[in-house]
Amino acid sequence: MTSRDRLNDYFNGRPFALLCAVALVVAASAALSMGDVPAPHGGTGFFFSLEGTLIQDPWLSAVINVVCTLVIGALMLALNKVFSFVRSVTSVFVSVFFLLQLANPLALVSFDAGTVLCLALVLMLLPLFGSYQDTHSQRSIYLIFTLAAAGSMFNYAFLLLVPAFLLGFLYMRSFDLRGALAMLLGLVTPFWIVLGLGIVHYTDFRLPQIDGVWPVLERSQASLLIVLAAVTALLGIVLTLRNLVTLMSYRMQTRVCNAFLALSMALTIVAMVIDYRDLTVFMPLLNLTVAVQAAHAYTLSGFQFRYVLMLALVVGCVGFCISNLLL
Repeated sequence: MTSRDRLNDYFNGRPFALLCAVALVVAASAALSMGDVPAPHGGTGFFFSLEGTLIQDPWLSAVINVVCTLVIGALMLALNKVFSFVRSVTSVFVSVFFLLQLANPLALVSFDAGTVLCLALVLMLLPLFGSYQDTHSQRSIYLIFTLAAAGSMFNYAFLLLVPAFLLGFLYMRSFDLRGALAMLLGLVTPFWIVLGLGIVHYTDFRLPQIDGVWPVLERSQASLLIVLAAVTALLGIVLTLRNLVTLMSYRMQTRVCNAFLALSMALTIVAMVIDYRDLTVFMPLLNLTVAVQAAHAYTLSGFQFRYVLMLALVVGCVGFCISNLLL
């Protein structure tokens, strides 16, 4: 085995993913120690508002957020073992996800709606992928849309899950008339509960508001975040187009799993363009879906020097992290 092969295997394996996890923890600690990273905007929903981070203690918030980020990576590894949406034995998607998260200190040190949204989608993947060609998945459909509707009461970003999982169940060929009724009932249930119990009044209902990220961050930090989001989105689009032909040759279940992940990435990019007030909320989900496309590209490529591309990604993400901390 040549040195190039060993390097390619190293970036493909778990040791590098563990190194990225350690780097994630170190970056979060550095961000907290500097004390200059502001709490992200929590956003508003149909009835409630989330002001800043969900946990006020900065160290506790950072610990919970980093732990949830690591859990997301571990869950994706477990899901890939069960459903093999990335057909090779690889940990690249976890490594890339951690690196992209590391690039944005705001996503590291504050447990906010973005982490919850990303974790919710990953947890929902199990019932979604497991519903393939199962027309008796009404419980899964009801549960997923109930959670999506409940989340939208606190942050409009959770509305992204509604079209994503509607199309997802259609892709899985598990959506019929009973599934449609389960979806509608799930969407109504949280609002029915809070209105019926008198927790809120119908006059408290607020339509989504489109606003900028500028009031949330310093102008220099906002500029870096927008550049990072644009570069990440562009990377995801390029990788998806590159992977498309090969993915279309996979068996049907693997194809529809990857179609859902690609669709989630596309919807996230569209949502970030429309609702740029919640740019920081959508970033973890964008990072996760782009990381899956990076794993496909890395494992499908026969390019002997593909480790150089991983090194470039590492340098770029660390550079963004340092720039954010210094501004």
